[in-house]
Amino acid sequence: MQSSAFLSRKEMIGFALLAALIFIVFPMMLDSFRLNLFGKYLTYAFVAVGLALCWGAGGILSLGQGVFFGLGGYCMAMFLKLEASTPENTSIQSTPGIPDFMDWNQLTELPVWWQPFYSLPLALFAVVAVPVVFAFIIGVAMFTRRVGGVYFAIITQAFAAILTILIIGQQGYTGGVNGITDLRTLLGWDIRTDEAKTTLYFVNGVLLFAVLFAAQYVRKSKLGRLLIAMRDQEDRVRFSGYNVANFKIFIFCLGAAFAGIGGAMFTLQVGFMSPTLVGIVPSIEMVIFCAVGGRLSILGAVYGALLVNWAKTTFSESFPELWLFGLGGLFIAVVMLFPNGLAGVWSEKIEPRLLALLGKAPADKSAPDGAPAE
Repeated sequence: MQSSAFLSRKEMIGFALLAALIFIVFPMMLDSFRLNLFGKYLTYAFVAVGLALCWGAGGILSLGQGVFFGLGGYCMAMFLKLEASTPENTSIQSTPGIPDFMDWNQLTELPVWWQPFYSLPLALFAVVAVPVVFAFIIGVAMFTRRVGGVYFAIITQAFAAILTILIIGQQGYTGGVNGITDLRTLLGWDIRTDEAKTTLYFVNGVLLFAVLFAAQYVRKSKLGRLLIAMRDQEDRVRFSGYNVANFKIFIFCLGAAFAGIGGAMFTLQVGFMSPTLVGIVPSIEMVIFCAVGGRLSILGAVYGALLVNWAKTTFSESFPELWLFGLGGLFIAVVMLFPNGLAGVWSEKIEPRLLALLGKAPADKSAPDGAPAE
């Protein structure tokens, strides 16, 4: 049985180890360039945590999380681009005061739907609200009609493809295939310096732990238990009088909110937002992060995002022609040999041996961090 405490002793240790890794070990061991890379990896962890709730707890496999990641990123990029497009910074344009790509596409006036992004509070609100609204529309359309499983995964993948095509096709309004680039300052603070990148790395870490605690709260609540019951026996939950569709819509929207925050932090950390981060391929990669880390574990999802992206960078630097095969081999090996991911390896293989060496018996037989006990 799951513990009713917000954090069990084992979970407290897990959170503490992750905090030590993010806030102490990485900053001490990595130079500013590598630390910025890991800051980028942390932005993907927001999506992985949302997927651990949707897919691991609720059984909702979404292959379109890149949509919500991209929407959050574009909302932040729009604010930063308007700040970088002030007349004093765009004197060489024929129409100063609008983004450069609009000027290149012969637009002479800022579109109405861009104008709210002059305000940082409205932009921050949109970072969460826009992905949630899109997720709500998709969720109501699908879950109220009991569309799920493979069909839902394919439909979310189609949404990712549609949004990518739309962004690329509307070049004058979105920056097209290049995305929104040349982002410089946040309220006058230059986000391109090494000091700013380091600061944003720590902001990423703090926000990630806020998301982790929110996810943990959901897992430990009655809703979390209902999600696991829905994942295993959906019809039984429905026949018990619960509205399954509403629970699915809520957790899908929550995952979208997490992804939107990650996308906004990606834009700040990296300095651009592109449609290449919205489409089918990045959405599938995000599922891989969760699968490798362990879809039943929110902490495992974070480690999966860090490991897969680190492996991606390492393989691409060392074996530029073979890195995709190396990454694919890593994913296949984990799925075939360890279906519960890294979290499953820890809880099923490593932890019992450590306890045996220490002469202690395991406290329970529960599966990784959010899975029901056997």
